[in-house]
Amino acid sequence: MPKTKVCFFEISDNQKEYLNKKLSKNFDLHFFTEEIQSVDKSKYSDSDVLAVFIGSTVTKDIIDSIPNLKLITTMSTGFDHIDINYAKSKNIVVTNVPTYGENTVAEHTFALILAISRKIIESNTRLKSGNFSSTGLTGFDLKRKTIGVIGCGNIGANVIKIANGFDMKILGFDLNKSEALQKEFGIKYVEMDKLFKDSDIITLHLPLNEHTKHLINRESIKKMKKGVIIINTARGPLIETDALYDALVEEKVAFAGIDVFEEEGFLKEEAQILHDDEKISANMKTVVTNHVLINHPKVIATPHNAFNSYEAINRILNTTIKNIVEFKLGRIPNTII
Repeated sequence: MPKTKVCFFEISDNQKEYLNKKLSKNFDLHFFTEEIQSVDKSKYSDSDVLAVFIGSTVTKDIIDSIPNLKLITTMSTGFDHIDINYAKSKNIVVTNVPTYGENTVAEHTFALILAISRKIIESNTRLKSGNFSSTGLTGFDLKRKTIGVIGCGNIGANVIKIANGFDMKILGFDLNKSEALQKEFGIKYVEMDKLFKDSDIITLHLPLNEHTKHLINRESIKKMKKGVIIINTARGPLIETDALYDALVEEKVAFAGIDVFEEEGFLKEEAQILHDDEKISANMKTVVTNHVLINHPKVIATPHNAFNSYEAINRILNTTIKNIVEFKLGRIPNTII
């Protein structure tokens, strides 16, 4: 009996090695570095399974060109690059990777907070210049400070868990309130204006949509404490960049920790960076490199790297492997349709 043929697209050499190790015994694997729309259809027309990243647009025409196609598994959380309705009409199962970086991004959030609170960057720079003085490097404790978590889903919940470990007071805003988070970690859900008013640190963990774009703007900043710290590891356009910059200049906002920029609006999700890094970097450099925000002395900025750990990347691959293996066994995890 022939092995199930699986075609992977947008795959790097190290990912190919890992996938081969895990799947080649029971599956006929084929790998392409390109997006599916750039590959001749004859090379994958006899596939049983397609495994794609979000750069591969799986259209009606592509689906029709693969008569034996039974499963499309995307190595991402998002799936708008796949014609879901048409796949459903053809009884093709579509699966995804629901989560992969919830603790990873939360840890990076606190890396930014701690870098600010303990002046890690300034301390390191001073010491490497041969200056051992600690004058001017006095930081502040996180204990008893109030952190406002906007968006208490998978990532926000991990931020809340870490904040609880630092003995912080935790305010949260989310449309869906979790009794478990309230009971276990002492989070207090409040309205947005109260969170703005009472928080020493505000951290964002929301998707970008018409309701959340520029959530942090001139008017919302006016409602905050003088000396507030703003952290964004979610999506750049959640913050109105010019408003944040002016607030830093006026010292209304004391510090900002930024992993994402407003100019990244074209980015669908972090998994895209794994495969379009060169293109994304070029686009960002054009609009961000000279942006005064990243050069402001009260800003610690990282290049959309909060998701980027070995473990998170392996979770993407391992969930995809599980989706394929479970499907062959007649079980369908992480199904979209």
